[in-house]
Amino acid sequence: MPVYEYKGRDRAGNKTKGIETAESKNALRKQLQGKGVFVTDIYEGKGERKRSSNEVELGQMFVFVSLADIALLTRQLATLLRAGIPLVSALSALTDQAEKEELKRVLSDIRRQVNEGASLAKALRDHPQHFSDLYVNMVKAGENSGNLEVVLERLTGFLDAKIETRGKIVAAMFYPVLMLGIGLFVMMLIFVFVIPQVTAIFEDQGEALPWITQGLIALSSFLAGWWFLLMPAMVGGCVGFWYWKKTPAGKDTWDRFLLRVPLFGTLARMIAISRFAGTLSTLLASGVPLLTALDIVKNVLGNTRLEEVIEEARVDIREGESIADPLKRSGEFPPLVTHMIATGEQSGQLEEMLDNISATYQQQTDLKVQTMTQMLGPMMIVVLGVAVGLIVLAVMWPLLQMNQTIM
Repeated sequence: MPVYEYKGRDRAGNKTKGIETAESKNALRKQLQGKGVFVTDIYEGKGERKRSSNEVELGQMFVFVSLADIALLTRQLATLLRAGIPLVSALSALTDQAEKEELKRVLSDIRRQVNEGASLAKALRDHPQHFSDLYVNMVKAGENSGNLEVVLERLTGFLDAKIETRGKIVAAMFYPVLMLGIGLFVMMLIFVFVIPQVTAIFEDQGEALPWITQGLIALSSFLAGWWFLLMPAMVGGCVGFWYWKKTPAGKDTWDRFLLRVPLFGTLARMIAISRFAGTLSTLLASGVPLLTALDIVKNVLGNTRLEEVIEEARVDIREGESIADPLKRSGEFPPLVTHMIATGEQSGQLEEMLDNISATYQQQTDLKVQTMTQMLGPMMIVVLGVAVGLIVLAVMWPLLQMNQTIM
């Protein structure tokens, strides 16, 4: 049944809109008239009609489908399927209760394709901005094995863990970043507005100033005279770095450098290993072949160097090697990880061993983030304290000299 997006007015004259299925546009008009809606526009298709600039609603510009929305959708779909509800009916129920219009449009298109005979995985693949290759391939494996609801429950757990990890990192970094931003802002105000007023007193005396005071005056003069260029330069530098990092050469250089940076490199490696082990375990348990699973896993690591290692491992495994050996030769995976993988392969419990690796490194990641956060706060206080102390010293030193001269 076709999917339509409509606009109209209700009996009170208020604007209304939505997405409905009907046999035809005329049938939809009659259907909506029965509900007291006078239709002004109807659009057929996937609900992805391009709007002109004057049709875009400001509120909708900031409404997007989040990972939490996808996780909730997956959990609800798994529950409906486990209750014995047919897939098309389950998708219809999810479409009707979706609050975000973008999600409603996506679900409407998926329901239409499934109703026309397409598989759920194929329908999901048409919306890569919302459903990753990992998600689509796991759904495909669930459909092929007849255990779609089980795979969806595994996906829900995987997405929930990903959301939890992301939330912990954001929450842990919020206070240090906020503190750094406020500190830099206050320092800028001091250099631009306060220091010039204080140093004017010293310049009127005509005496030689200490080197630290001269440096402070020079820095203050530079910031006061060129502050209007510093912000665009900083923004331009960040944008340039962002574009450079998006290039293949830039991303490869940055990813290799990141793995070697003290503290942050260790954290990035832990996160990648946890993702690798958890995702591979989920895919293998869902019935995805090993080589296909590795091809999917390399795309969720977020580091080109580690992706290169996984691709090389795929080639070696295709030629008959185990999983552990090529990972060990790369030098990018810790010996503990490769040893546990080798043990899992030999014992026939690879999925369980990968789950243990993922859980272990997830715990280490949480501990590392907590430790770094606890360290960053005092470190920033020390740095800001030293900066304020240098400013006070640069101001007080000439005052003490002037006092001694007067005495």
